[in-house]
Amino acid sequence: MNVGTNWAGNYTYGAAELRHPQSTSEVQTLVSRGTPLRALGSRHSFNPIADTTGDLISLDRFEPNIVIDETARTVSFAAGLRYGDLASELQARGWALHNLASLPHISVAGAVATATHGSGDRNGNLATAVSAFEIVDGTGEVVTLRRGDADFAGAVVGLGALGIVTRLTLDVEPTFDVRQDVFTGLRWDEFLGNIDAITSSAYSVSVFTNWLGDSIGAVWLKSRMDAPTPPVDLFGAVREVTNLHPLPDMPAGNTTPQGGVPGPWSERLAHFVLGFTPSNGDELQSEFLVPRHNIAAALASLREMGDQIAPLLHITELRTMAADDLWLSGASGTDAVGIHFTWKKLPTEVLALLPEIERRLLPLNARPHWGKVFTADGAQLEALYPRLPDFRDLVRKYDPQGLFRNEFLHHRLGL
Repeated sequence: MNVGTNWAGNYTYGAAELRHPQSTSEVQTLVSRGTPLRALGSRHSFNPIADTTGDLISLDRFEPNIVIDETARTVSFAAGLRYGDLASELQARGWALHNLASLPHISVAGAVATATHGSGDRNGNLATAVSAFEIVDGTGEVVTLRRGDADFAGAVVGLGALGIVTRLTLDVEPTFDVRQDVFTGLRWDEFLGNIDAITSSAYSVSVFTNWLGDSIGAVWLKSRMDAPTPPVDLFGAVREVTNLHPLPDMPAGNTTPQGGVPGPWSERLAHFVLGFTPSNGDELQSEFLVPRHNIAAALASLREMGDQIAPLLHITELRTMAADDLWLSGASGTDAVGIHFTWKKLPTEVLALLPEIERRLLPLNARPHWGKVFTADGAQLEALYPRLPDFRDLVRKYDPQGLFRNEFLHHRLGL
């Protein structure tokens, strides 16, 4: 059976078969065979992290079984659920998540396992909302880990290495409305001189650039309606009155509403609407999570490469996130800024350029996003994650036979 490719079409899975269990007991049965397995989410990884020499498991046929505990302020659900579907259900029942990624189409479990994030100076990445999760480990046992448990902080961003996550519990809060305002023409010197004021000017802020010229590009402010109103003037940038796409030459029909029109969090915090099917095959993605205190040096160094980056690039997005205590999170122990590259689908050229980008960023303790394209090897990653040896021990504890390990984990993490 041909399992097919990832979302972008740049990687073809080598797994023997794609299985669709419909219950946790069926997952246990698959694990009990003692052959390699990995979970496959929404295929939105750009590298081999999800692949295996055995079978892949998709949880897309699990009943979502969404349960809201209003007293505990949590929601639990089957791990195959997509963020957009979960957000719609929560909004309908008066609840909200603290943040969303730019695409609502991605699976919650996959985003959590790779420390995927939204934006906001005081917002942790999406994995920080996890208060408990259930996995089928390498022995076939169902294990539940809760916030505060000894292994929890190491296992949440687990890269699929500890088992098959079958159920998640996330923190929720009462629903809130958001307005989205887009400013264009912000100059680089104004951005670098006022970066803290700009990224703190709304609940969630995204900055888009192509690295060329004196203007950084567009700034998207997502402001909660229960917070102070966003600025009218943003250091000389112009507030747009019509919707824009992150890519200047693309129509904005699939983006979430802008122009300061209030709407529910579920229809504003992501950049794109759930009903839109993302285009396949048009891009690659890389991202590096830079400690906030090093961001000025990182941006200055990358601007020196603007003429090399721009011909391969669709757009770069800068987003901020708060520090957390999750061992393999890009923001573990430090407030961070994500430098995200959406590349044209030119894999040879991109892979040739990435080592120079990493040569500049990794000494600044920038951590590559686990699900994107990067070239850093195990020795380089070891220096960036102090708890990596402890994570290896955790993997051996929950997967003593190595059923969930693969070439990516071996090469990048020494597993």
